[in-house]
Amino acid sequence: MTKKLFYDDAYITRFETAVSRQGQDEDGSHFVVLEQTAFYPTGGGQPFDEGNLDGIPVVDVEEKDGEIRHYVEKSFEKLPETITGEIDWKRRFDHMQQHAGQHILSAAFAETLGYETVSFHLGKETLTIDLAVENMSEEDAGKAEALANAVIREARPIEIKWMTSEEAAAYPLRKGLAVSDDVRLVIIPDFDYNGCGGTHPRSTSEVGAIKILDWEKHRGLIRLQFVCGDRVLEQLHRKNGVLKDLTAVLQSPQDNMKEAAVQLLDKIKVQEKQLEEVKQELLKYEAKDLAGEAVKLTGGAAFIKGAYQDRPIQELQQLARQLIAAREEAIVFLAVQNDAKLQIVGARGKQGDTNLKELAPKIFALINGKGGGKEDFIQGGGEPVLSPKALLDKIEHLLNEE
Repeated sequence: MTKKLFYDDAYITRFETAVSRQGQDEDGSHFVVLEQTAFYPTGGGQPFDEGNLDGIPVVDVEEKDGEIRHYVEKSFEKLPETITGEIDWKRRFDHMQQHAGQHILSAAFAETLGYETVSFHLGKETLTIDLAVENMSEEDAGKAEALANAVIREARPIEIKWMTSEEAAAYPLRKGLAVSDDVRLVIIPDFDYNGCGGTHPRSTSEVGAIKILDWEKHRGLIRLQFVCGDRVLEQLHRKNGVLKDLTAVLQSPQDNMKEAAVQLLDKIKVQEKQLEEVKQELLKYEAKDLAGEAVKLTGGAAFIKGAYQDRPIQELQQLARQLIAAREEAIVFLAVQNDAKLQIVGARGKQGDTNLKELAPKIFALINGKGGGKEDFIQGGGEPVLSPKALLDKIEHLLNEE
């Protein structure tokens, strides 16, 4: 078994050790097994440490088959008897801050509201915990966050004790133990007692701060997103940058930004409504012009067609409906090519008797496409194997055959 130096001292950043062996996984990944290591392997919701072994980057650390495997970018051409490992301290300390912060926040929710934490995930930018509750208010979150930050400011010690499960049972544990022997208890005196295998700082003060960002319902639980330590400053820096940009865009001071944004959105809504009204008027004129170009089919019905490039299919749907409302005896087909797709809309007025739904398979087959609809309205799309105008000419031919 590899000796876990990170349990002796989470602040170790450099160590020397003998090499047990190197190997290769089924997927070709190279790994090294050491007699002792300060590299923390993925586990308990905490990601692995990064760093290097004799200058070769360590890209993953996993505990498999009772050994800790250090996955490296490349294998050693000649395996040394001893090796020097260096930990990426910034990443390690970040994980220490986040993991300890999670303990503190989970204990704060339990203390103030009786909410139990049932799972935990430490991501690259944020952390999440799942709380065994269906709803949570801003007031609830504020209470837990306030207590958590108070505990941080008090600089309480974070103690690590090894013991048996029987000895651990004497403590007010927040949740059940995952192991029965060699229990590692992480203790914040008079606040939190938790079996945990992660790395933690010596004092709550090193966590720095905790900030809850958001929460949502997730499978009957509340999934809460938060950050701790230096990540709080990173979030603040990022959000402050966004606010500075928005103050320039909205030409409003930060305190009035919400009102300025609401006013801008209201103005946009009014303009969108006015634009839609103008668009509908233009469609009426366009429909009138198209109707004037109608041709007669063999059966006597009026055929109206229009070919377009780069136009929303929704506009063609509206245009077709306006045309058959004005010319109830007409059959209308409008085709448009949008990028690499040829789309078509077909409509029939109330006085017509042509079944467009029955005709649809023949039409869509012309462009290797598909679509559907009703007897009086169809739409679909396919490949631009024809120009919109050529497709409409073929549809006119089909209608004359019908």
